Amino acid sequence: MNEQLAQIMTQSQAFFLLGFVVFLRVGAAMALLPAFGETMVPARVRLFIGLAFTIIVSPAVASGVDASIGTLTSPIYLMSEPIVGLGFGIALRLAVVSLQIAGSIAAQSTSLAQLMGGNSSDPQPAIGHVLTIAGLALAVMLGLHVRIVEGFIMSYQIFPVGDLPDAQGFSDWGISHIARAFGFAFTLAAPFVIVSLLYNVALGVINRAMPQLMVAFVGAPAITAGGLILLAVTTPVLLPIWQRAFDALLHNPFAGW
Repeated sequence: MNEQLAQIMTQSQAFFLLGFVVFLRVGAAMALLPAFGETMVPARVRLFIGLAFTIIVSPAVASGVDASIGTLTSPIYLMSEPIVGLGFGIALRLAVVSLQIAGSIAAQSTSLAQLMGGNSSDPQPAIGHVLTIAGLALAVMLGLHVRIVEGFIMSYQIFPVGDLPDAQGFSDWGISHIARAFGFAFTLAAPFVIVSLLYNVALGVINRAMPQLMVAFVGAPAITAGGLILLAVTTPVLLPIWQRAFDALLHNPFAGW
């Protein structure tokens, strides 16, 4: 009986140690993951989702984690786990940030920046809020949770437990992802910027031809209606483009690190 109890205790300790090490990486990423780590999601729900991801990922990486833990000479090497988790979360969060930036550019271009703002902690223009919610809903419908689990498992193949990432490589990787997010955001907002440019050029020509006409008052309803119509027309095109880019990121979120 004592031998069986000792065996159960040994297995329980190994199981909880495995779960703790995996949760270090998963929990850090949960603060930034799209959809599951949003500020509108209660903290207890995020904690539960993090534990659920830990339970799913742990059996798939158990052999590699156990082997890596056995070679560690100091618990300080476990500090690499939150760093890798944050890097994974930041990479996916930047994809959502690109939608928010695209919405902000489009809203400022079409005078829709102050209408229908979201309830998030950071004020968002109407278009940014609509695009973000629509993009997150589309990603979840297409199996975001499955791809996140695959990303966690991939992270253990690239960065085993205790493998400290190179600081210079991490910096270059972060800069490249941020630059790509800003460039992609401007690409998504390009139709709105072009329409805004044409609108302002037309107002300038009209004002030159008829100085007495209050072109700002005449043009304000036109640009507002045009922005809403353009949003309705381009959203079904922009979201699949964003989804394909997001899928490419999920295939290899650590590219260039």
